[in-house]
Amino acid sequence: MNMEAPKSRFRFAFSSSRFSLLWNFFKGFLLLSLLLRIVFMLWQMNEVSWSPIAVIRTLATGMFFDIGVVGFVALPGILYLLLFPNRYIGSRLDRFLIYFFFSLTVLLLVFVFFAEITFWEEFRTRFNFIAVDYLIYTHEVVSNIQESYPLPYLISGVAVITFLIVFLFQKKGIFAWTFAAKASVKERLSVFAVTAVSLLFYIGFIKNTQAEWSSNRYNNEISKAGIYSFFAEFRNNQMEYTRFYTSIDSKKAFEIARNQVKQSDSRFLKEGTSIRRDITDAQPSDAKPNVVFILMESMSGSFMKEFGNEKGITPNMDKLAQESIFFSNLYATGTRTVRGMEAVTLCIPPTPGQSIVKRPDNQGLFTVSNVFRDKGYQNSFFYGGDGYFDNMNSYFGGNGFTIYDRGRGSVLSDKIKTQRYNIDDNEVTFENAWGICDENIYDKMLKIADQHYAAKKPFFNFVMTTSNHRPYTYPENKIDIPSGTNRDGAVKYADFALGQMLEKAKNKPWFKNTVFVIIADHCASSAGKDEIDVANYHIPAFIYNLPTQTPEKIQQQCSQIDLFPTLFSKLHWNYRSDFFGKNVYDKEYTERAYVGTYRKLVYMKKEKTMILSDQKKQAFYDWNKQTNELKSIPMDKKFLEETIAGYQAADYLFTNKLLKE
Repeated sequence: MNMEAPKSRFRFAFSSSRFSLLWNFFKGFLLLSLLLRIVFMLWQMNEVSWSPIAVIRTLATGMFFDIGVVGFVALPGILYLLLFPNRYIGSRLDRFLIYFFFSLTVLLLVFVFFAEITFWEEFRTRFNFIAVDYLIYTHEVVSNIQESYPLPYLISGVAVITFLIVFLFQKKGIFAWTFAAKASVKERLSVFAVTAVSLLFYIGFIKNTQAEWSSNRYNNEISKAGIYSFFAEFRNNQMEYTRFYTSIDSKKAFEIARNQVKQSDSRFLKEGTSIRRDITDAQPSDAKPNVVFILMESMSGSFMKEFGNEKGITPNMDKLAQESIFFSNLYATGTRTVRGMEAVTLCIPPTPGQSIVKRPDNQGLFTVSNVFRDKGYQNSFFYGGDGYFDNMNSYFGGNGFTIYDRGRGSVLSDKIKTQRYNIDDNEVTFENAWGICDENIYDKMLKIADQHYAAKKPFFNFVMTTSNHRPYTYPENKIDIPSGTNRDGAVKYADFALGQMLEKAKNKPWFKNTVFVIIADHCASSAGKDEIDVANYHIPAFIYNLPTQTPEKIQQQCSQIDLFPTLFSKLHWNYRSDFFGKNVYDKEYTERAYVGTYRKLVYMKKEKTMILSDQKKQAFYDWNKQTNELKSIPMDKKFLEETIAGYQAADYLFTNKLLKE
């Protein structure tokens, strides 16, 4: 075999054949990454921009980030080649170490490529903070993968592809060149120096957000490298508002924010950096109806016939829309369950980074549980999985709720002073990766409601459902779509379980004195070609069985954060508020909604839409509701300041521990 071939065949800085494996690994990684990027472009064929410049820039930007990734991945190998003595090159030890770690690296990378495809299928994005979470909550994630995908085939596929790649390298003589040639100290130091300088450049100067060059969100996401994005998210868990976003003077921000939350029946308790106020109803009432609150997993407004869906998968909710106070123009604050929980309990705009539910020091906050507790209610949180997931038990337990969940061995911190009860096996008829089916969690809630009624305690029961989630499995023979088929089946089952729970509740002695509040945590999908896909934040919400209330449809634009303030006004309660949410019936209510991602912060007033981005950027759009398109319009300074004020004030209050009771 001609061992000089690589020198004549490959003209690059790493001139020795000792680096043949490394150089071919570089090329192979870049080629596979390019192919994956093309797959994503074809996948979103109707959404990406196909102009020649957009295509070239998407692929070129992606290649730039891929070079950084492959440099980091190859660094251990480069260090090995730098330090391994020449006299042992080609020895059994050298062969074993290179074969083993090369094969292991390829195996892991092939697995990551498969993971990127499944992640894209679910979220239409490269790895982000959700992927970081998935690394933490291994039980739910691994179980979900096992139940959603043919795992034996996927693992076999990863192994086969890895074997073929190693075999190809062997067949081409690349390993032989690596084991046959020595490299001078100068060559090895040169390779290491070039790599080290390059990686320091990426670490010091290249941010993941620099891949977001286009107004088309899909081109931006495809321009990114999944592995690079994954590690970038470790730094984005919490983002200080004034550091990353356009800000104004704090005094001015709070002046505007206080004006935003002011109502005709409110009185602020102090001046300055506070929005805490007393709400005084013109006709105060001592009525204390029980409240059952249902936060429904991934229940997009677009699933309902009420909003044009003709599949007939939400008959119970469509009926409920005619029998309740129905919010027909309400928007979720975010794209994850913890955002929905944050919005409905704290009634606060989505602060940048992770939801407050997942942050440290989030106990003892002023939440809706304070209002109920001050009225003498028993507050309970029901979740069909292990509430360790997404830090739910810590958040709810630390903010006045008794916990009922499907504990799998996780232990609540001693700092959380609450009671936690396990949902026993004999109370479960069906369970998947995320928890017990909706029927079972509703039955548990009804059972506890009976106990509170018997003890003559008014109750506030917060129920988080799980069935409308991949792998879309639920008990068989409940609906006409087989379990595990698709999202439509999960939606129809969730609707069925809700209707069944309400029918059971009607036979309870406490039903006539119980209000049911139902809302989605977020939509099933939030991806779109624009910065923010506004239509994919539209969710249904209901207040049902309110005494003396006739059915009504609220068409004003509003937010998840407005739900409980509106309920409290319908109950004619006097209460203390630290909420950004408002009563939509108030004469001073202005239609608006806060929506966003962990980085994009959005303020909408009807069709006018302001988007704040990190790196202190902002953009102003006109939203066409019929086409769901954003059209750029000239900046409105007053609107911008109003947008900034809400988000800056909310972040300031949490960061400075001013949301505490």
